[in-house]
Amino acid sequence: MPAQLDPDLLRTFVTIVDAGGFTPAAKQVHRTQSAVSMQVRRLEETLGQALFQRDGRGVQLTPDGEALLGYARRLLKLHDEAVAVLTRPDLTGLVRIGIPDDYVDRFLPEILARFARAFPRVQVEVNCEPSVTLRQWLAEERLDLALITCTPGAETGEVLRREPTVWATAERHLAHECDPLPLALFQPGCIFRDWALAGLNGMGRAYRIAYTSASISGVLAAVTAGLAVTVLCRSILPVGVRVLSGEEGFPLLPSASITLHRGRPVSAVAECLAGYIREGFGADGLPARLSGDVARTATACRQQVAEW
Repeated sequence: MPAQLDPDLLRTFVTIVDAGGFTPAAKQVHRTQSAVSMQVRRLEETLGQALFQRDGRGVQLTPDGEALLGYARRLLKLHDEAVAVLTRPDLTGLVRIGIPDDYVDRFLPEILARFARAFPRVQVEVNCEPSVTLRQWLAEERLDLALITCTPGAETGEVLRREPTVWATAERHLAHECDPLPLALFQPGCIFRDWALAGLNGMGRAYRIAYTSASISGVLAAVTAGLAVTVLCRSILPVGVRVLSGEEGFPLLPSASITLHRGRPVSAVAECLAGYIREGFGADGLPARLSGDVARTATACRQQVAEW
């Protein structure tokens, strides 16, 4: 008989990697540390390979563990999607989500596609606005969910992801060498704008705000044309745009915390979409703790609908 991979064991394995150790993983999967260690041993016995190096310097994957990690993520993703589709309640209704424009193209298409496959009768309304506006709309009960960028240490809501914030310029242009420095920034109220100006003021570098836009496409149009530099999350930089380093005279910027906020009251359909958002923003292994998975979210949704 070929080896059979237990999804529960794979989930614990992935959680250990994402959490950075057996002890924090045990808290996330609601098991004791000894139970988590036993699950890893069972998985290693099933495969006949060691998955972790235990050398006193923390948890490190072996080459076989590295190879398994990618397969485990894909298997769990497909498993959770199948469970959600086949066990979901027939949810209907509207979910109003707010998200800053700069995260839309990078994260939202896959999240919405997966959610639509599992819950085809739910309508999703997407509002692209700056974080400061989204906070106000939440308070006014105009949104069910909102993704808001926060300064590290001042986060509210559920932290989904922490992103390096970088200076960026066109690869084939020299706008970053101009004096004063031309900037393409989001509108006032954006923390990236505030960080950029504070950093330049702190080092005494002259600048001018050459372009202002409410959308990332407007900002990137000026940058890719070689007319200005900007500040963005590293993961959303497009082809043809590169990071500017400290050696080139640019100050270090804080990392951005991407947080999920819920409106009041929280509906079952909104909570379901929140699970897909959580998974989508943590999918590529950047430092974001996943506090659940889609299958558990779908089950919780079914229970909530039954109660409501």
